[in-house]
Amino acid sequence: MQLRQTRASYDLATLRGDVFGGITTAVVGLPVALAFGVASGLGAMAGLYGAIALGFFAAVFGGTRSQISGPTGPMAVAMAVVITDHASTLAEALTVVVMAGIIQALLGVLRFGRFVSYTPYSVISGFMSGVGIIIIILQTLPALGAASADGGPLEVMRAWPDAIAGINASAVAIAAVSLSVCIFWPARFSRWFPATLAALAAGTLLGVLWLADAPVIGEVPTGLPEFTAPALSLGALAGAVQPAVMLALLGAVDSLLTSLIADSMTRTRHNPNQELIGQGLGNIATGLVGGLPGAGATVGTVVNIRAGGSTRVSGALRALVLLTLVLGAGSYVESIPLAALAGILLKVGWDIVDWRFLKRLRRVQREHLMIMGITMVLTVVLDLITAVAIGLIVAAMSAARQFERLQLDNVVSVPLLDQSFLGDDAEGADGSDGGVDFSARVGLVALRGTFTVASSKSLIDILGADIAEHEVVIIDFADTVHMDDSAALVVERLLDTAEASGTEVILLGLDGAPATSLHALDVLGQVPHDRIVATLDEARALARRLLGLPESA
Repeated sequence: MQLRQTRASYDLATLRGDVFGGITTAVVGLPVALAFGVASGLGAMAGLYGAIALGFFAAVFGGTRSQISGPTGPMAVAMAVVITDHASTLAEALTVVVMAGIIQALLGVLRFGRFVSYTPYSVISGFMSGVGIIIIILQTLPALGAASADGGPLEVMRAWPDAIAGINASAVAIAAVSLSVCIFWPARFSRWFPATLAALAAGTLLGVLWLADAPVIGEVPTGLPEFTAPALSLGALAGAVQPAVMLALLGAVDSLLTSLIADSMTRTRHNPNQELIGQGLGNIATGLVGGLPGAGATVGTVVNIRAGGSTRVSGALRALVLLTLVLGAGSYVESIPLAALAGILLKVGWDIVDWRFLKRLRRVQREHLMIMGITMVLTVVLDLITAVAIGLIVAAMSAARQFERLQLDNVVSVPLLDQSFLGDDAEGADGSDGGVDFSARVGLVALRGTFTVASSKSLIDILGADIAEHEVVIIDFADTVHMDDSAALVVERLLDTAEASGTEVILLGLDGAPATSLHALDVLGQVPHDRIVATLDEARALARRLLGLPESA
């Protein structure tokens, strides 16, 4: 029903917005795709092929109606790592891309898309800032007129002394002009002529007309891309698994975060699993045509929405516009200076850094700051997937500490005075009535709320000693909402502690999900059925009997 309404509401105004959005994003995406293609090591045209293939399939089959997909900074950096460390031939590198697309599509089919929303912002912030720093570092060499260094940012930094010694003044001037145009281009002109395109035009004209000794892209193919068969040998497939998982997860996170941004701007709701399927199909097609893999592009998506694009038509039209340019633009791309692209990417890298988070460093919780810093540093000095994995582990440990504090706040362990709980006829612990006002042979342990692995160890440390101090302990589950397996096994250890200390145990209000967890693990196998009661009055009567007191009237 919803689909029919969407089709019926598609009118001339919507079409006009989609056409304008598609054309505008094509113009904005052209120089960025070229730059990312060069930065990845696959070449400028690979960036365009990726923008076309991924952009079309993700728009048609994805789950975010207004999203624009194509090469992104994180994916370009990750692909450069794949080419340097995991692939000896182009076919092997593109096999990784195809396999990554298959993994993404499977993640969508298996409905894993919703889990991306659980990624802590501190991990995302550190990862994105690290990627921005990597892009800036990698572009320093072409901005100085030096050849790109093989490897990651550390290898590039080692090449800085030689690059500075042999600096190309023309390249520096072109990079400076391109970067300046990106920074200072008037906002009122951006709607009609984007800053990136203006920077590309300025840098290219400067290189062609006056500073011709700056390195250029060089010869590129023109026309439709050729089909590239993936390497299907057992060794190539086995070696592609690890980098393919890295690309797939990176692209999935990048795309779904962009989808969330699109939702906030359009007040719609995307389908995360369908989006992963569309991204997967797009990257499969990208790998088969020798393109650069990508993901949902935040800048392109924002530009598309602001230009009026609101449906899949805008993304598909953008891909067709870029395809038209590719069919006849190869000869014009050859003369673009690498320094012009470097200037554009320096601004892109700067914008990717999460400055909003960094400006709040003094106000951010220490744990979140640590997670962000670890993820950012590891992104730069190691690799993207390791950085995200370790960042998630540290974030989970930090969250566990917070959950532990919250869960322990819901634990009540109090002694119950004999006279108040058992009645005036209760005697003291020594059999006389002299200490009756202060005797507390019965203790109450109330577990309220949710209990998980986060608090399991502390529950043992805190409650174990309390249980041993009493002759009878009532464990109250009446307000317990949930217990995971770790917390359920803690109850078993508490029962063992009570048995070892000669303390009788009464279970109160055991019902629902907590009872299911305890019975499933056979935690209560040694507890007599008459020790499980429903009300506090029943627990009081049972406690009197266990202490040898006469039944109250």
